Amino acid sequence: KEELGLNKSIFAQYVDYMWNLAQGDLGRSLVNRAPNWEQIQFVLPHTLELTFVSILIALLLGIPTGVITAVKRNTWVDYLGRILSLAGLSAPAFYIGILLIYVFSVRLGLFPAIGAGDFSDPVDNLRSLVLPAITLGLVETAYVARMTRSVMLNVLSDDYVRTARAKGLTERVVLIKHALRAALVPIVSLVGLFTVGLIGSSVLTEEVFARPGLGSRMVGATEQRDYTLLQAIMVVYALIIVFINIIVDLIYTLVDPRVRKS
Repeated sequence: KEELGLNKSIFAQYVDYMWNLAQGDLGRSLVNRAPNWEQIQFVLPHTLELTFVSILIALLLGIPTGVITAVKRNTWVDYLGRILSLAGLSAPAFYIGILLIYVFSVRLGLFPAIGAGDFSDPVDNLRSLVLPAITLGLVETAYVARMTRSVMLNVLSDDYVRTARAKGLTERVVLIKHALRAALVPIVSLVGLFTVGLIGSSVLTEEVFARPGLGSRMVGATEQRDYTLLQAIMVVYALIIVFINIIVDLIYTLVDPRVRKS
C-alpha cells in the first residue's frame, strides 16, 4: 500500500497522480512493474498507423463513391453503390478480416496473415498493413459514402449550384469546386468522429490479425487486472481524442471560409 500510495487519502492520491501525469509519468504496471509508457510507446505507432491508413482508404473510396451515386441518383449506379454501402455497414470488421485472410493470405499467399511489420523495413511493414487497413477502411468507406451522397444531394439542389451551371461552368467544376467543397464540412465531422471510433474499435482487427496495438494491449491489461496500465492507456486514448478534435477544427478553417472569418 505504501509503495502504491494507497495509504494516503483519496484526495492526496489524486493530487499525486495528476502531478506525476503533468510530468509525463503514467505510473508502473502492477504485473511486471515496468513503466507503463514504455509498454504503450511500443504499440502506439502500430495503432496510429493502422487507423490513419484506414481513414485514407475510406476517403479515397468513400468520397468518390458518394459523389457518383449522388450525381447518378436513382440509376443502377446509385443502387449498386447503396447496396455496397449497406453491405459494408452490415458486415462486422472481424468477419471482413477473416475473409481477406482466407483469400489473400491462405489461398493467394500475397500478404501475411498475422503480425506487424518492422518499421525499419518499409516493404515488410506495408505488406503486413494492407489487410488490416482494408478491413477497417471498408467499414469506414460505407459511412463516408453514405454521408457524402446524402450531403451532395442537398447541395446539388441549392441555388448557388444552379447559378454556377447557368454561368456555363463545366459539370466537373460545379461538382468539385462548388458542390463538393460545401459538402466537406459534415464529411470532415464524420471522419473525425470515426477516427476516434476506429482507434478504440481497432482491438477486434488487431486480435484477428494478431497485431500489436493499444487495443490488444488494453485487452491484455484487463485480463491480467493490470489496472494502472489500463488507466494509462485510457489517458493516452483521451489525449488522442483531444488532438484529433483540434485537427478537425483546424481543417474546418481550411474547408469553410465562414469558419475562418468568424
